[in-house]
Amino acid sequence: MSILVTRPSPAGEELVRKLQAAGKTAFSAPLINIHPSSELPQLAEKVNQLNAGDMVFLLSKNAVHYANSQLNKINLSWPDKLIYYAIGRSTALAFHQLTDINIIWSSEGETSEILLELPSLHQVENKQALLLRGNGGREVIARTLTERGASVSYCECYLRQPVDYPATEFSAHWQKYGVQTLIVTSGEILQLLYNLIPESDRNGWLLNCRLVVVSERLAHIAQSLGWQDVKVAKSADNDALIQALE
Repeated sequence: MSILVTRPSPAGEELVRKLQAAGKTAFSAPLINIHPSSELPQLAEKVNQLNAGDMVFLLSKNAVHYANSQLNKINLSWPDKLIYYAIGRSTALAFHQLTDINIIWSSEGETSEILLELPSLHQVENKQALLLRGNGGREVIARTLTERGASVSYCECYLRQPVDYPATEFSAHWQKYGVQTLIVTSGEILQLLYNLIPESDRNGWLLNCRLVVVSERLAHIAQSLGWQDVKVAKSADNDALIQALE
């Protein structure tokens, strides 16, 4: 039974190496590529406009990587007067390891809805919130913080671009290699995968694969598309994904 990892590089390749080291047959086929955004040079100005007690939200590990690299490039440190939030454990850990700055996250899960349940995020009136993310994405955090009285701005730190695979060849290739388990880490990737596979192969192969996802929200989306065997990992980091396969 082979495992197909669809998360972007380099995390996808790192997960495949760990799975192979554990004796599993695994392959990487990222459905999106990640590139720095043209908005990154604006990050320093946006951070400097924040006041003591204002909030910065790191909405993915990619946001952490690109934002921190940009500030390092211009020898600017993250201000310690700000309050930092992460979408989940893996993002929080990545930020803390790079900056040694404390960051708030919820141990209950890695979704916008769960983060917004934190008591401190119910007391945001007249505060500024800077959201560091990729292009597009969900608007739940921005909308909710605005409703609660905060002033919200964005910095697009990276771009997600779909990888252009030939549909029939992609489907046939991974069926030939015996893929029966799929690892999917975002709703965007899940929809890209579903749309990529020809309809005849969806019912005959794709929807019969075991699917490992990173949130209950994603599991519900998968089930609405037709998957039945769906496992939710405890978080989006590679160790949690490996645990979910055991």
